[in-house]
Parts: sequence; structure tokens; C-alpha cells
Amino acid sequence: MPRYRLAIFDFDGTLADSLDWFRTSFHEVIARFDLTPVTAEELEQMRSLSAREIMARLNVSMWQLPAIVSDMRKRKLAAASETSLFAGIPAMLSDLQRQGIKTAIVSSDSEASVRQVLGPANSLITCFDCGAAIFGKHWKFRRVARRLGAEPADTICIGDEIRDIEAARAAGMDSGAVAWGYALPTALQAAGPTHLFNSIEEMMQRLTLTT
Repeated sequence: MPRYRLAIFDFDGTLADSLDWFRTSFHEVIARFDLTPVTAEELEQMRSLSAREIMARLNVSMWQLPAIVSDMRKRKLAAASETSLFAGIPAMLSDLQRQGIKTAIVSSDSEASVRQVLGPANSLITCFDCGAAIFGKHWKFRRVARRLGAEPADTICIGDEIRDIEAARAAGMDSGAVAWGYALPTALQAAGPTHLFNSIEEMMQRLTLTT
């Protein structure tokens, strides 16, 4: 049987190709909330930072965070029709379903936005738990696993940011970091994920590896 019974995915930057949208929206959000401006070059350098380090760089206070996250969700929903899945994602999700591996999406994004981008691939996801707080994903990881009857030891959480790795560790689960999303692969590797995936094919091979 496969090593993992449950794979929990982040969405933006992991399943959905939204990095270019993020680059554009990021500067708009900085202007709206009067945060510390950054150049395009500095924004790329920030891809090696953790979420807390990014907040410090932009001078984001904790009381501002809910409003910023809410604003980003609204922007993302408005842009959902222009966002696509990475090539190979629907086929991968279909393969996981055939292998009997349950899948879930835990995202800071809204469920409406996630479902719109997924389109026909919605039927390949076992469970959605969206609207996660920036630093609260580990609670949702645990809740999803309980809901689907999976033990933490049989679960892997896959994302494109350092905070995804940290949340998986806090939940007592394995982590998978994808090299094609927001954070740079070197930064992800330094955070100590269980696995670093350089391609969707590599991720699929690992997830369907039998014990």
C-alpha cells in the first residue's frame, strides 16, 4: 500500500500557477496598506524569507494582518478566471485517487476561489478546509486528518512556503516542499522539509511509493 494515506495540499504556488498574479498584487497591497515599499528585485529576494521575516521587512503589524489577508482573498477570487493549474496537476490528482490516497486542500485562499480555479478537478479532492490564518495551518491540518480518519504519521502536507513546512512539523506530519512556487528551493531546503520536490513527476513517484 502507498506510504501516505492522505496528502494535504496548499493551493497557490503549489497546485495553481499564481506567482505572476502575486507579484502584481503584492505592490498594490503595499500601497493600499501603506507598507514599506520594495523594488521588484527586493521582492524576488524576499522569496528566501519566512512569513514572519517578510512581515518585519514590510513593517506589517499583527493588527493589520487580518485586513491584508481578507483583501488578498478578494483580489484572488476576482482573478480566479485568469488563474490556471500547473500542467500535470489534474493527472496527478487523478492518479492519487486511483491509488486510494485521499487528498485535501488547506489554503489561506477562499474555497470559492480554489474551486473556481480547480474546475473539473474539484471531484478529485476529498476535502477542502480553506481560509486558513497565515500562522494557523497546523490546526487545519490536524482537523482534516481527523475528519478523513488519517493518522498524522500517514499524512503529508505539501506547499511552496516555509510556513507550510513549519505547520506540518507542528502538526506532527511529514512535509513536502515544491520547488516551483513562491519560496526559493534553497530557502525551502534550509527549512528542513521531509521531501523537496523538483517536479510534479517526482512528487507523484514519492506519494505513490509503497511500503
